[in-house]
Amino acid sequence: MKTRLVNVNLQKTLTNVNLRSRLFFSHLLVMIVGILSLVIVGKVSSPRFFVLRLEQLEGTGYRLRYARPQLIEGFENAWYRGTLWSLVVSTTASGALSYWVSRRIVLSLTQMEQITRQIAAGQLDRRLPNSDIPELDRLSASFNHMTASLEGVEQRRRELISDLTHELRTPLTIVRGYLEELAEGGIEPSPEVYLRLSTETKRLERLVNDLQELSKAEAGYLAINLQPVNIHPLLESLVQKFADQLLDESPILLLECPPQLPLVWADIDRTEQILVNLLGNALLYTISGSIKLSAWTEAGKLWLAVTDTGIGIAPEHLPHIFERFYRADRSRSRHSGGTGIGLAISRRLVELQGGEISVESEFGKGSTFKFFLPLA
Repeated sequence: MKTRLVNVNLQKTLTNVNLRSRLFFSHLLVMIVGILSLVIVGKVSSPRFFVLRLEQLEGTGYRLRYARPQLIEGFENAWYRGTLWSLVVSTTASGALSYWVSRRIVLSLTQMEQITRQIAAGQLDRRLPNSDIPELDRLSASFNHMTASLEGVEQRRRELISDLTHELRTPLTIVRGYLEELAEGGIEPSPEVYLRLSTETKRLERLVNDLQELSKAEAGYLAINLQPVNIHPLLESLVQKFADQLLDESPILLLECPPQLPLVWADIDRTEQILVNLLGNALLYTISGSIKLSAWTEAGKLWLAVTDTGIGIAPEHLPHIFERFYRADRSRSRHSGGTGIGLAISRRLVELQGGEISVESEFGKGSTFKFFLPLA
């Protein structure tokens, strides 16, 4: 019982000792073990080696028999004094060096702790300083990268709240206005009024569905039914569907792919969702010219691409175009009701099917969104 109590007290004591003290005492412990090993080995072996050397000298003609005790005694005295001064100097130097190293490490860690507390309090613009210690410097770089990502997400979250507030306010205001006018008899019920109410409620429904889809995609809860499918009928159907919606002054919609495509391992519904999103974005930002849906095979992959001659994407926006809540053209997206999450959903759907999506664009000349699906 007493031994157990002593162990518990010892653990509590070690827990209460800070890192600097632990590092310092660990260095001292290593130093003490090294010095003790040196002293013990020297004490055991040095006199013996000295005597053996004396015997070797006597064998070569030196007469040391009567002086041997005095020589051994003198050697031992010199050895003791040398060892004592060595202990003093090495202990002082090692202690000072241990304290300096411990203080240097703990100072960096203390600085990190203070900044992480500030970041946890919401100051996401704070960054950890560089360190002379390579391991701590790599840790600082990784932490700063993570903080920068969090800062970007937080900024886009605020923008999303602002955007959603605007997007929700507009249809809700319209619906409320019509309902109040209908209730007060200010306007007569008509198919046009009901159609306008239906349009606004569909707009609200689309916003809610997009947010729900993104939440499921990021949480990994989206149901993906992977199976061998033929993509060609889907491509023809989409081109026909979108072509029927185009006006005379609208861009031309083209399909460019071989008449026979190999089977791919994919979810046909999710693939259609991706292509509808990409084609919809192309139509939204292409006033004239053409929009081309193309497909080709390459090294076990089926590539699908949507190329337009629209306004394009500025170079500074390209690295972030697939990030959630990010919108390269805020004014146009807001006007059209976009929330900047369609491409984030598309990227996640492509990844869940074992593919990868990318974009190439030249500002003012057009964009190409392409992704691949593995062949079955």
